[in-house]
Amino acid sequence: MAKREMVLADWVRPGARVADVGTDHAYLPVWLVLHGRVSSAIASDLRKGPLQRARETCRRHGAESVDCRLCDGLSGIGPEEADTVIIAGMGGENIAAILAAAPWTKDGAHTLLLQPMSRDSALRRFLAENGYTILREALTCERGSYLPVMEVTAGQMELTAGELYGGAKLRRDPLGDRYLIQAILRFQSAVAGLNRSSSPADREKADGLRDILTQLMNMREEWRHANCTGN
Repeated sequence: MAKREMVLADWVRPGARVADVGTDHAYLPVWLVLHGRVSSAIASDLRKGPLQRARETCRRHGAESVDCRLCDGLSGIGPEEADTVIIAGMGGENIAAILAAAPWTKDGAHTLLLQPMSRDSALRRFLAENGYTILREALTCERGSYLPVMEVTAGQMELTAGELYGGAKLRRDPLGDRYLIQAILRFQSAVAGLNRSSSPADREKADGLRDILTQLMNMREEWRHANCTGN
């Protein structure tokens, strides 16, 4: 499995009833079953092709107890069937849409393990505005990209603009500095581009982005102080 999937596996509580949404090859639920980490596992996917691959993985590894289901998001999974929902390997906006269509995920009885491949800021914003709270975050690096993994449950949280883009719980993450640098460079580039425009609207937008950039730079200083880098 990929590093991000190993983090997800490590965060699954022993004996959990797991639903892996958008499972593709079902590597994660099969691993959890074979290692005796879960009491049950559902592997769901929207498309027939990936679900067929999931069934083949289950058969190949002798994990036929994994329940493979064809459904859109959580539409074919009942809240009583899982206490841990894993949604990984897709964009943050897609993850948010799946959660929005299944409001039972914020009933306080479910743990959500989320891993956005892009638009993680959009996912954090959705969580903060819709009755979820991030309990912890961790970063993995794959092909030069720093990808967050989040453990989420029901609750209230407020995030600054900097935290939306730089992470809510990454102050002591070993990869936090690089993740923040990546975000800082994106905002510096965006601000520079807008500053070349003669449009007042673009200049105003640049001012807003500059505020976020300042927050991200302050967060990087906090990370460096918390991790005693001495740089």
